[in-house]
Amino acid sequence: MSESRSSNPKANEPFDPATVPVRPAATVLLVRDDDEEQSGIDVFMLQRTMSAAFASGMYVFPGGRVDDVDGHDELTDLCDGLTDEEASGLLQIPSGGLAYWVAAIRECFEEAGVLLARHAPTGELIKFDDPYTAQFFSEARHRIHDGEMSLIELCHRENLHLITDSIHYVSHWVTPIGERRRFDTRFFVARAPVGQNPLHDDSETIDSLWVKPHVAIERHQRGELAMLPPTISNLEFLLPHSRADEILDAARKVGVPPRIQPQIKIDEDGRVVAILMPGDPGFVEE
Repeated sequence: MSESRSSNPKANEPFDPATVPVRPAATVLLVRDDDEEQSGIDVFMLQRTMSAAFASGMYVFPGGRVDDVDGHDELTDLCDGLTDEEASGLLQIPSGGLAYWVAAIRECFEEAGVLLARHAPTGELIKFDDPYTAQFFSEARHRIHDGEMSLIELCHRENLHLITDSIHYVSHWVTPIGERRRFDTRFFVARAPVGQNPLHDDSETIDSLWVKPHVAIERHQRGELAMLPPTISNLEFLLPHSRADEILDAARKVGVPPRIQPQIKIDEDGRVVAILMPGDPGFVEE
């Protein structure tokens, strides 16, 4: 979870690593069965803009910071099958855990245009399968991103509930000490809903693709897709599974994943020469 230094004009300015706040964040892996080729599953990925202050140009999953609005008490009644107490227990925090699920849903809608929600009266997952509906939710996506509308307002207006019961927590990564921006990120897995076609927003993200996990890793190894260690690790979680049902079943069984915080190795000139993972030579256990 390191920042791309070459694209940030302030990257070489001195700063105090001890003062960098660690912000909560949530990210969701959208997976689907590849029924056309009958050859496993695809995962949706976005490329961050080259001007991003964090992870510029990197291929990532939809996600972002947990905002205060994600923890609004009113959202509790709009979240199906998961209470704040249950969510907080999984995250091993005192309270406010449900906000991470809500943030994952909100960011997925803002960044990829996919709304993980169902119609409250029928329980059916929402689809954007006619021009009017597609246009309405496209406008809502941008209005929520711009702060002109809240997710609560959208849910009330359209009588929607968030499918927090179908989104599963699978990994926990913390940005290394020494980065200018640090995040405490929870990764989730969800099935991509039928009738919604994800697409980058041409603002914070500039490209998007459905890709098989092993292909994404191979393209990263060839230098075609720039990715951070947490992204690669979560792709590796998907590798053993050939169907979305298998992935969701495995995700449900994860329970409480370990907290992973890599460490940065710096040379005498202050340049990053390696990112050390737990178990690597030179990694200092806390």
